[in-house]
Amino acid sequence: MRLLLDTHTAIWWVNESEKLSSQTKALLLNDMHVRYISIASMWEIAIKVSLGKLLTLNGDAKAFFEKLEEMPVFLHPIKRRHVEMVETLPFIHRDPFDRLLVAIAKVDGMTILTADENIHQYDVPSVW
Repeated sequence: MRLLLDTHTAIWWVNESEKLSSQTKALLLNDMHVRYISIASMWEIAIKVSLGKLLTLNGDAKAFFEKLEEMPVFLHPIKRRHVEMVETLPFIHRDPFDRLLVAIAKVDGMTILTADENIHQYDVPSVW
């Protein structure tokens, strides 16, 4: 399975947080799955850090990205077809980063690992 980590999932995984569900932990630890983080999530993290809204990183965005590079996760780019898909999504979620993650998952056949109930309402595979 190709797994797309929601931003909070990536943060909790790197920080080894107890907030991760047991099902999500099992998927993240199973090497049969390929894990991805979108460049959109990295952008979101940088914005939130700069605004002082993300204090759970145990450091700045650069330190977080360096930790992430040591983990079995691939960086997923944003492509034109992902942005075009955003336009067609029902307006369930107001967060532009989460809408983009839904579009990426739909276009590229991925399952989103997220605790966000709004994302679970979209017609896209998601697990928590």
